[in-house]
Amino acid sequence: MKVRLVSGTHFSAAHRLHRDDWDEETNRRVVDKCNNPHGHGHTYGLEVTVEGEVDPETGYVIDFGDQKRTVHDAVIRHVDRRHLNFDVPFLQGVNPTAENIAAGIWRELAPRVDPARLVRVALHETERNSVVYEGGAK
Repeated sequence: MKVRLVSGTHFSAAHRLHRDDWDEETNRRVVDKCNNPHGHGHTYGLEVTVEGEVDPETGYVIDFGDQKRTVHDAVIRHVDRRHLNFDVPFLQGVNPTAENIAAGIWRELAPRVDPARLVRVALHETERNSVVYEGGAK
């Protein structure tokens, strides 16, 4: 029997959407207020979904406490109250859009959720704007 577990958390971080290979006018036109030279912040919501077989002995796919610790150790402790452009090793060299942040979180978590399998990372940048990443090429 396969079951999916969804756990949620949040973190606060700053970022600036900016491409060095674009001039200032292009950056302002494309990313608007998100190109503030000093950055801006969000309180991000993060949902992590794993899937796996239920262990007949424990009744778990993975213990929720273990999943929470894994998410904290692999992601939250690196991003909470940080500037995503400068302070987060797994985002170095990446324009920290919600899409790129979600893919970076995926790369950090996917190898760490055994015996489950990571199936979804949902990143809520605001109440109305979310990104869902389900693996793939990036």
